[in-house]
Amino acid sequence: MQKKPPGMSSKKELLSTAMKRTSEWIFSQEIPSDITVQAGGASFALHKFPLISKCGYIRRLVTESSEADISVVKFPDIPGGSEAFELAAKFCYGINFEMSTENIAMLWCVAEYLEMTEDIAVGNLQGRTEAYLSEVALKSLPGAISVLHSTETLVPMAEKMKLVSRCIDMIAFMACKESQSSRPAEMGGGMNAIIASHHPKAVVEWWAEELTVLRIDVFQRVLIAMMARGFKQYALGPILMLYAQKSLRGLDVFFGKGRKRMELEEEHEKRVVLETIVSLLPREKNSMSVSFLSMLLRAAIFVETTVACRLDLEKRMASQLGQAVLDDLLIPSYSLAGDIHFDLDTVQRIMMNYLDQEEEGPLSEGFNLDEECVCPTTPTPMNDMERVGKLMETYLAEIASDRNLSVSKFIGLAEIVPEQSRITEDGIYRAIDIYLKAHPALSDVDRKKVCSMMDCQKLSREACARAALNDRLPVQTVVQVLYYEQQRLRETMNGTEAHAAAIPSKPSVVTHPVSNELSRLKRENEDLKIELVKMKMRLREMERSTLNSNMGSPVAHTPISSADKPPLPRKSFINSVSKRLGRLYPFVRADGTPGGVKGRTKPPKDRRHSIS
Repeated sequence: MQKKPPGMSSKKELLSTAMKRTSEWIFSQEIPSDITVQAGGASFALHKFPLISKCGYIRRLVTESSEADISVVKFPDIPGGSEAFELAAKFCYGINFEMSTENIAMLWCVAEYLEMTEDIAVGNLQGRTEAYLSEVALKSLPGAISVLHSTETLVPMAEKMKLVSRCIDMIAFMACKESQSSRPAEMGGGMNAIIASHHPKAVVEWWAEELTVLRIDVFQRVLIAMMARGFKQYALGPILMLYAQKSLRGLDVFFGKGRKRMELEEEHEKRVVLETIVSLLPREKNSMSVSFLSMLLRAAIFVETTVACRLDLEKRMASQLGQAVLDDLLIPSYSLAGDIHFDLDTVQRIMMNYLDQEEEGPLSEGFNLDEECVCPTTPTPMNDMERVGKLMETYLAEIASDRNLSVSKFIGLAEIVPEQSRITEDGIYRAIDIYLKAHPALSDVDRKKVCSMMDCQKLSREACARAALNDRLPVQTVVQVLYYEQQRLRETMNGTEAHAAAIPSKPSVVTHPVSNELSRLKRENEDLKIELVKMKMRLREMERSTLNSNMGSPVAHTPISSADKPPLPRKSFINSVSKRLGRLYPFVRADGTPGGVKGRTKPPKDRRHSIS
């Protein structure tokens, strides 16, 4: 117990000392109780004299009661319940106990409730608790947070007596003071200080973990009070992340297969927490990571928050889509049967929001939180649009293996990938190939629709080589690939010939590599020509068979014109002469001696005029 404040009259001091001695004597002699107090569901057998000497409320009940000898007093709504009244009773009997930041709010409220003021007794409980609050508990940030946390169970008494707002104001004041005193040392001076004044790097304050114990409504009031005192909104990001990680803990276990439903009360609590956190998110770009926003969006879909909450998260992700990775877009979607699929509609809306923001103007050149300073003129290897396009190609390849993915949905997702972001079509080709492999029963019409999303002119040489041998692609697509590759080789060969002609033939070291490259390109060009002819023949035969099947006549009875026949191999001069000789001498042996004619040594006359 704390010491009694000085300055009281001697008469009151003597009275207080006498009452203390009397209460101690009554308690030590185990005198039978003469009053029963029912508080917070518990009953206490006590004595009237110690209670009325400190508690103005009990004194008024006893004196104003119509009964001659009141023996039962009930306090059903006493703040703090039976625990708080027990400590107040101990104080009335002079039994020592320890005040702390955990029980000071409860003691302060019960002292106000029982009217244990200085007017009733010198050094009463109300004065003691007020002194401890002002001089100890509210002097430090952790102490103030602990007191505020303990007031959550003391509503409405703590709200009525302004204890909650008092703690919130002290926390906001000390938090702003702590952040202002720590920022100059972290940011430094000069150019860093100028950059930090516009969009400084958000840091996790040491006291942010302390705020996570607060209830969501109290936590929200603290952050609003901090911003009212000048706390920057972007700096709330780390605090909100810490609070979300703790309050939403347990939702990740429901993202597995065969998820379980939560209790309605728990689900409602998670929903309120999530919607409140989203409403408090900073508006500055890069203040929150895309992975954290994706986590919030998954949780919002699971607990079924308001549509406005989910759309807000989608727009926030779209503004930072260039920083996202594949896992950030693999958002699960749950059906009534319990199956888990990818939420394609959500990703499509995120991408559409990104394109809308790009049309309105380039996304604001903010400061990258992963770097100390980002200069806007520093060249980057890949711009934001190209990163988003590559991300969407990877996403298409990932979801293409889903057997439930329809052709229209796949094409719809592929169409929103901006063409200017696709340097090559290799990513789209990979996604199309995976989709065709996972859906072997597609009709020729659907396969053509899927392959129409690919620009064969922008395929790399490696992709063209694979596509030319891919049996899953339609024949028209393969012919188109071969045509563009042949055209590319012709242009490359022409460029190589022009380059070789421009180089003087002085050293042989330069001439040989160029000639080797030229011969290699010629060989590849000839091979592509052969492949192109074969594919044209296959295409013509397929069209002819389709026409015959439509007319109802077998292919075998269809006359083939000479123009449709494949060209015969051309006869060379040596072949024609050799066949002519074979007709003249069908039985000539290898040594030149005719077989079947005995005793004939001279060759015939015609032999002298033949060409050997």
